[in-house]
Parts: sequence; structure tokens; C-alpha cells
Amino acid sequence: MNKIILVAGATGNLGHKIVNAILEKGAKVRAIVRQETDPEKIAQLKQKGVEIFVIDMNNKSEITNACRGVDCVVSALSGLREVIIDTQKTLLEAAIEAKVPRFIPSDYSLDFTNLEHGENRNLDLRREFHKYLENVPIKATTIFNGAFMDLLTAEMPLILFKFKRILYWGNPNIKMDLTTTFNVAEFTANVALDENTPRYLRVAGDSVNANDVRKIMSEITGLTFGLFSPGGIGLLNTIIKVAKFFGKNSKDLYPAWQGMQYMRDMMEGRAVINSHDNDRYNNVDWTSVKEFLIKENVNSKYIE
Repeated sequence: MNKIILVAGATGNLGHKIVNAILEKGAKVRAIVRQETDPEKIAQLKQKGVEIFVIDMNNKSEITNACRGVDCVVSALSGLREVIIDTQKTLLEAAIEAKVPRFIPSDYSLDFTNLEHGENRNLDLRREFHKYLENVPIKATTIFNGAFMDLLTAEMPLILFKFKRILYWGNPNIKMDLTTTFNVAEFTANVALDENTPRYLRVAGDSVNANDVRKIMSEITGLTFGLFSPGGIGLLNTIIKVAKFFGKNSKDLYPAWQGMQYMRDMMEGRAVINSHDNDRYNNVDWTSVKEFLIKENVNSKYIE
């Protein structure tokens, strides 16, 4: 395979996995990295055979040069306005100037097409970038994958391991889409190499509700997990407003209120993926929530 894929954000958690997935498919990878990037991370990419361009991410001419001859630009950039809007615009304009035919924006998120502006800061930024993306001469494909399943044993307060409870707001039967970062990377690599992709692709490693997670945790651990609901969506919205007011000057990517916005969007049901594209490629081994939690060894690591 002689295709060349450029990845922006290649030293990040998801970006690095996307690079690996593309290389495994036999394509060539270019990576543009900031001048202040950790040299060790750059060295790791070079060892894999990645062609590195160390550039000023605000310099369109430098990015354009890196994009020449590329078949698709994959953005795995992470940040707030200065990254998702400003840097991605520069990246997109450079790709267009270099006549790159395809672009994958850094979405990898809940399906925000049915959400209203002002409900989720991070998703609002992606929606704003989409408005710009729709009016430029390049073929773009957005990947919606729900929430990252990896967060179940990290920042996402869904499984209250210590209390043996599953947290939910509102209705415990609302399905939530979850996908591991490895699966997202595998799917993204396929999309990057596929010349005939639609504007949107929607996938999920698993779709579960709070009751499903309760049953899974009880089965895996042999313990009895229950449900815990602090209240309905209305109360959660009030808590978000209060938390946002006191943290309104936060420059953090995921302040507490932002995490609450994601939880609200998932449990309210408007971000549910109703039609999945998991079967588009037959080389992705989708990981279920049960498989993920077993692999994470929740018995010994999280249950006291």
C-alpha cells in the first residue's frame, strides 16, 4: 500500500494509537509535531518509521509543505478553542492548499448533531468547527463513537467501585454508547484509507444502560452491585450551572462541570447512536463493556 496519511496529534493517547493502526495496515504515516514536543515521543515515532515534521502549528506554509502528496489528513488534536478552532482551521486550510483530498476532524465523541448550542462546551467547539468545515472544498468524515470506554475505570463516575453502585441520572434504562480508544483508532485507520466515506460515521463498541452495567459488574465480581440516583436530569442541570459559575474561568479541558455535561448528554438520551456503522469494516474486533472490565481486572484493582 502506497497511501500516505498525515496525523496531527500523533504523540497523544489516541493519536499514537491511530498511527499504530495505520502502520499495521501497511500505509505510510507522516506526523506533524510542535516544536516543544517531548523528544522521546518523537524518537518513538521515528523508530516506527513515521516521517516527522517538527513545525510551528500556527505556520500554515510549514503545515502545507508537510501535507503535500498526502492522501488524508487525520486530526487527533485535543484542546479548547485555540486548538479545536484555531489550530484545526490552519491545519484544514493547509490541507486544502496542498490539495489533500480528505480530512478527518478531531471529533471522536458523542453524536452531538441533536444537541443544542450551549449545552456542552467541548462539543460546541466541534460544532463550530463543523460550520467552517462544511463550506470548504475538501471531503470530510466525522467519526462519532460515543464516550471512550477507557474512562469507565478512570475519570467517568459511572461505576462507583468503592460503594458497589452504578450512578445514573434520570432513567436507568437509557442506552449509552461506549468505545475503547483502541477500537476508535482501528476504525479511524480504516476510514483514513477508505476513499468512499460519507460525511458521518457512527460506531460503538457497546451500548449499555445503568442496569446493564450493574448486572455486568455483579457477574464479574460475584458481588451485588446496586443503582444509585442522586436525582433527575433537571437537578443535574442545576448542579452543572452552579459548578460552572464557580469554575467559569477554568482553562482545564475537563473541569468537573464539563464532565457533568457529558454525563447529562449521555443519560438524557439525545446523543444515543441509533444506527451504527460497526460492520463497515470486518477487521475491527469490537470490545464490549464486559470484556473491557474483565481485562481491566476490576476485582483486584478497584473492588476493596
